[in-house]
Amino acid sequence: MLNKIDLLLEKAMKRVKKIFFNPNCMTLSRIASVPILVILMMYPGKLTLFMAAIVFSIASITDYFDGYFARKYGLVSNLGKILDPLADKLLVSSAFIMLVSLNFVPAWIACMIIGRELAVTGLRCVIVEYGQDVSASWLGKYKTGFQIASIIPLLIHYPYFGINFDAIGYVLLYGALLFTLWSGIDYFIKFRKIISL
Repeated sequence: MLNKIDLLLEKAMKRVKKIFFNPNCMTLSRIASVPILVILMMYPGKLTLFMAAIVFSIASITDYFDGYFARKYGLVSNLGKILDPLADKLLVSSAFIMLVSLNFVPAWIACMIIGRELAVTGLRCVIVEYGQDVSASWLGKYKTGFQIASIIPLLIHYPYFGINFDAIGYVLLYGALLFTLWSGIDYFIKFRKIISL
């Protein structure tokens, strides 16, 4: 009887590990976190915004791990290639739109960042048709890092332990804007031949 229970528990644990370490499940969890983030930000307060920062941070961490597990265990899929950048853009764009609605971020900065994301996504669709590599460049990685790094303190917003998180977020936001525009321009220059076809 005990052996059967042990076997059932072992099978259940394997299934749980398979689900949690599945890159596509991680990507889907990032998409699922968006409504939670938006709802928390709809009721801004010290606690809800701190919780929103935690939700955003956890969702952002899955962005690293889904790619890591996909490469490590050979789980790269066509669905993952489409869903992963879509989930990133959905999460970041939703956070910026809500930050604008709370007057934490200037609307023009959010428009520039979201506009670049949409333009590059459109370009990537065209590039894929020509069988070209659409992997993120080092500029794209810096862009993502700065965007995430700016959103977290902007979400926290209120000072804690004498630290002005809002000011830190603003400094990082301008870094995010710089790398967002730079990487977008670089992307279009790199694939200008495809655009001109």
